[in-house]
Amino acid sequence: QVQLVESGGGLVQAGGSLRLSCAASGTIFSRMGWYRQAPGKQRELVATFTSGGSTNYADSVKGRFTISRDNAKNAVYLQMNSLKPEDTAVYYCNGYRILYQRDYWGRGTQVTVSS
Repeated sequence: QVQLVESGGGLVQAGGSLRLSCAASGTIFSRMGWYRQAPGKQRELVATFTSGGSTNYADSVKGRFTISRDNAKNAVYLQMNSLKPEDTAVYYCNGYRILYQRDYWGRGTQVTVSS
């Protein structure tokens, strides 16, 4: 069974930090990354690894967020620093299996940044 399980969300004051973790099981993904969805808004890319191993960040988080990956643990992480109230959202882990051309999603973890 293919699964993605996020952890590490919570409530933090503006300027604070959080580290999100995503544990994958059941397969090795070609690409993994993080997306977020704020209330009333569409889901948007936060940070991803491409299939070639390079990283891609949304402009709004560049310089503040860092994505990392532990292939041995089949996990991906998102270090979030200098958090802002506009970072408040549900953060979803994403995995893509290129062989099946299919996206997989975790259930999400809530991040709330208070001003």
